[in-house]
Order: sequence, then C-alpha cells, then structure tokens
Amino acid sequence: MSEQQQDTNGKPEGKQFALQRIYLKDASFESPGSPNSFRVGWKPKINLELNTKHGMVEGGDLWEVVLGLTVTAKTENDEVMYLAEVQQAGIFYISGLEEERLAHTLGSFCPSVLFPYAREAIDSLVLKGSFPPLMLSPVNFDALFEQSRLAKARQENKIQ
Repeated sequence: MSEQQQDTNGKPEGKQFALQRIYLKDASFESPGSPNSFRVGWKPKINLELNTKHGMVEGGDLWEVVLGLTVTAKTENDEVMYLAEVQQAGIFYISGLEEERLAHTLGSFCPSVLFPYAREAIDSLVLKGSFPPLMLSPVNFDALFEQSRLAKARQENKIQ
C-alpha cells in the first residue's frame, strides 16, 4: 500500500493536478442576416477569436479557467451571417507548482483541456442556427502562451 507524504497542515505534498468540473459558463448565437443569409452561396469568411482568463476559486489550490471562443462568419461582402460565442470553463485543483509552471498550466494546459468542449458547443450552436457544421481546427495553446509571454516581456521592457 502506498501512502502519500503530508505537510504540516495535513495536505499531500508534491505536484498535483486534478480536473474538478467542466461547464458551459456562457453561450450566445446571433444570425443578424437571416433569412437572407440562407439564400447566398455558402463561401463564408470565418474569423476565430480566442481568449483565456483564470482566477483562484477558494483558498490557493482551486482555479477557474475560462476559454472564450468567438466565431464570426461573413459573406464575401462582409455581411455577418452568424456570430457564435462560447465561454467554456473548468475548475482545476493545482498544487505544488512553482510560479512559472503554474502560469504555463493555467495559460496553456487547462485551455487545451477545455478546447474540445468549446469546439463542440460552437458547432452545436451553428447547427441549431441551420448553418453547415463548423469543425474548428486544433489550437496550439503552448505556442499561443509563449507568444503572449514574449509580448508581455517586450512590453515590460518598453515601459521601464
């Protein structure tokens, strides 16, 4: 039988990560051009916007991470066919990570866990709007996190 060592407060020592819950925090769908949107040829320009945010829930080990996706489909004349927005969230138990590792986990790993759920929610909204299915391509959250980190470092160097 294996036993985990505990610190002086009775909490397990070492690095820990556990998904507690995944949930849809917010969703919306707009089709401002319908029913005319259904009469034009289906060659939309798709724009995807991503954002993430996170915050401590209670104590120091529970974190809420929210992945926001906004998809806008426009005609060749820049008329909006539909706009779908989803805020996919999760609660994660994260313990024992140093600051840099925690930032990477919250900014890259957790959004990677949430993305398939957000992608399915977007597709479901689009289908319910009577438009063709939309399968978003996978996203490299590690690369996005690194770009964000470098941009922040450059900005801090300019300010100082």
